Amino acid sequence: MTEQQHEDKLYDPRDNTLKFVSRQDDITLDDDPNILRAEMSCGHAVSPQSLTGWCRSLLDQGQHKFLCPALKDGTTQKCNVEWPYVEVRRLALLTQEEQSHFEETMAALAAAEYCEHKTCPGCQTFVERADLTNLCVICTICTAERGQTFQFCWQCMSKWKGPGPRSDRCNNLGCTNPDTEKLLKCRYLTLPSVKNVSCPSLRACPTCGNLVEHDTTGCKNIICNRCRVEFCFVCLKLTQVCLQTSSHYIACSDGVAPRQTSIPSWNRN
Repeated sequence: MTEQQHEDKLYDPRDNTLKFVSRQDDITLDDDPNILRAEMSCGHAVSPQSLTGWCRSLLDQGQHKFLCPALKDGTTQKCNVEWPYVEVRRLALLTQEEQSHFEETMAALAAAEYCEHKTCPGCQTFVERADLTNLCVICTICTAERGQTFQFCWQCMSKWKGPGPRSDRCNNLGCTNPDTEKLLKCRYLTLPSVKNVSCPSLRACPTCGNLVEHDTTGCKNIICNRCRVEFCFVCLKLTQVCLQTSSHYIACSDGVAPRQTSIPSWNRN
């Protein structure tokens, strides 16, 4: 779609299935009175252009869920209500080309998020890891072909060495988790809005293990861009737990959590 075509997206004012509003766009904050805007299910106003642009940017960031970025009235907290794709498709006036792009990208991102697949170093077939806490994985094809159990390390992708199961490493030389190395070597940052508290600049989400950074603006709590769980970047507790003895802008009662030395496993149950 060309830029001109994108700019020409307009709602049909005769469409009585949409709720039209006269207030500013809650995504771009544009208040041009000549642009017709509709209300999403969460109550925030959008135009076809702003909705398309925002949702496409989420896909470009590797997110397949469409969350409202508007601020709740009178607060600095985002709405974060998830919009169903069918609603996005309809109110963004997605073209057939855009629908194909959105749906193909969403499917690929969802598969990468919810499936643990890698290529077996023995037979080069795809193997799924059922136990996300165990790096020692059995390849059933290699086991059948060789007549004995074949295990490989999910981390270094070599034939398994040493006892198992293990969640940190096998006994192969150099079997280390690159994400753990990043956590151990990251710099420290300061959060100006949280009384200049200092903490590691990189954290592994305590729920899913995804590596996240803080942009140093706003409060100490962030939302993981993979599992969408909110946690405190300083003490690493879930936000609702941290706020029982603290607040968004003051130091945590338990202080600053040290550098993480392992990656939490994501239990999706």
